[in-house]
Amino acid sequence: MKIYDVVIIGSGIAGLSAAIEAKSCGVDVLVVSKNVPTTSGSSQAQGGINFAINQNDSTQSHIQDTIKSSNALSKYTHIEKLCTNSEQSLHWLDNMGVVFSKNDDSSFAQRRLGGSSEKRACYASDYTGLKIIHTLYDKCLNLGVEFANEMMLLNLITENNICYGATFLDIKEGEVKEILSKTTILATGGYSAIFEGFTTNSYSVTGDGIAAAFRAGATLSNMEFVQFHPTALKEKNILLSESARAEGGYLVDSKGERFVDELQSRDIVARAVFDKLKEGDVYLDVRHLGSEKINELLPQEVTIAKNFANIDITKELIPINPAAHYSMGGIKVDINGKTTVKNLYACGECADALIHGANRLGGNSLLEGVVFGRATGEYSSKEASKITFAKQSNTKQFINDKTFINGVYNFSNQIDFYEKRTFMGKIFYKNIGLFRTDLNMKAVLSQLRQWQKEFNFMGINDKGKKYNTNLVEFIEFGNMLELSEIVVVSAISRCESRGSHFRIDYPQIHPSFEKISIAYRVDGILAVDFEDIK
Repeated sequence: MKIYDVVIIGSGIAGLSAAIEAKSCGVDVLVVSKNVPTTSGSSQAQGGINFAINQNDSTQSHIQDTIKSSNALSKYTHIEKLCTNSEQSLHWLDNMGVVFSKNDDSSFAQRRLGGSSEKRACYASDYTGLKIIHTLYDKCLNLGVEFANEMMLLNLITENNICYGATFLDIKEGEVKEILSKTTILATGGYSAIFEGFTTNSYSVTGDGIAAAFRAGATLSNMEFVQFHPTALKEKNILLSESARAEGGYLVDSKGERFVDELQSRDIVARAVFDKLKEGDVYLDVRHLGSEKINELLPQEVTIAKNFANIDITKELIPINPAAHYSMGGIKVDINGKTTVKNLYACGECADALIHGANRLGGNSLLEGVVFGRATGEYSSKEASKITFAKQSNTKQFINDKTFINGVYNFSNQIDFYEKRTFMGKIFYKNIGLFRTDLNMKAVLSQLRQWQKEFNFMGINDKGKKYNTNLVEFIEFGNMLELSEIVVVSAISRCESRGSHFRIDYPQIHPSFEKISIAYRVDGILAVDFEDIK
C-alpha cells in the first residue's frame, strides 16, 4: 500500500491552499473529500477576503480590528501572522488567476465588512469563495495533486498519540478503506449543521474531522463559540451576504425603520435582529442602491431572492432572520497547524488557531484559510520528509471501523435518527443559539445524553452498499451527537457573556474567563477546563 507524505482531508480553501504549498515542496500529496472540491463550504462564501491594501488602512489596523472582534480570546502572534501575510496572499491569488472585482483604474475594489474600521475586503462580486475555490482547484490539478472524492472520514489511525493516516467510507462503493500517510492535515470545516434548519451552511458540515480528532485524543478549544449571521433568507436560511450591507443596504423593522448600525460586529447585529423579530418581521433593504449597482455587485443575492422567495430585491424588501454560520471553536493548533497528536495538523474552520476568539471578524475566514492553509502545508511537508516508517496495512482502526460499518446494517432502527436530528436543530437554535441560560442548556444536555444512550437503537433503512446516503447521514449524526455535547458543556462552563456566547443569566464579560475553553478525554470521559492563552 502506498504511504503518502501528506494526506489532506477536506477540499475547501484551506485544504487546497495546503495542497498547493505541500506539492510545491516536492512531496506526494493526496486530497480526500467527502464531496467534490468545487462544492466545499468555501464555495458558499460571498462577501470578501480581507487584505489591508487601502491607503487609509494598515496591517496594524487590521490586527487591532481582529483582536477587538475576538473579545480578548486570541493570540497576538497568530493574528500578526494572519494580517502581515494578507497582501502577499492577495498577490498569490491574483497571480494564480482569481478574478477579483476591480475599480475603473484597475485597482482592487474593496468593501467594508462588519467589525472592520476600513474598506478591507476584496471580492468577486458576491461569488468570492467560489471563484477562489475554482482557481485553487485548477492549480492543484496543474501541479499533479491527487484527489480522492466521495470518501467520508471515519477515524484517524493513531498509535501512542501518533497519527499514521485515516480510515474512510468509500461512498461510491460502500466499502471501508484506509489511507496511510506520514503527516495528515484536517481541513474538514466546521460544525454548524448541529443547528439543522437554522444554518446558512450545507447540512454536510457536521464536524466530521473535529469529532475524529477528538476521538483520536486531540484537544479541542472554544467550542462554545458559534457565529450567527444576521441576514439569512427568512425560513429558508440561505445566506444573504454581508456584501449587501457593505454596499449600503439597510436593516429595517416592520415599520420600515432602521434599528441597528448594520456594520457593527456580527454578534451584536444578529442579536439585534433576533430581538426585533419578536415585534414583527425584519428586512434587508437594498432598493435605494439602484438596480444597476445591485445587479453588478450583488448578482447572487438577486438570484437567491428570486429563486427561493420570488422577490425582486431591486424593488422589494427581503425578509430575514439570523442563522448559525461559522464555528470559531475547533481543534486546538499552534501557529504551524500542529495539534496535540503527533503528525496530525489542522487548518481552516475545523481548527482553532486562536485568531477569531469569541467572534470572527468578517472577511477573515477566507484569509485564514489561505494563510494558515499554506503555512500548514509547507510545515507538514517538511516534517514528512524527516519521517521514515513502514506502517502495515490492515490496521487495528481499519478492522474496527469495517466491523462497525457492517454492524450498522444490523442495528435495530427502532428510533428514527432523522427525527432526532431535526429536533436537535430546533432545540439548539432556541437554547444554544443567540441567547443562553444555564437551565435551558442543561435541559438540552440531558436530551443529548439520552440520544447517545439510544444510538445503537437507531439505524438505517437502506441496506444497499453503493451511494448509501442513509448510511452517510447516520455516521454524520453520530459525529453531531458527540460534538453537540462538547459545545453545550463548554457553554455551560463559561459563566459570562463574551462575543457570540451570550448568557442571559451572566450578561457581562467577566475577567476570570479571559481564557480559552479546552475539551479533552480523561479515561474516555469528556472534560472541559479553561487555560490561559499562551
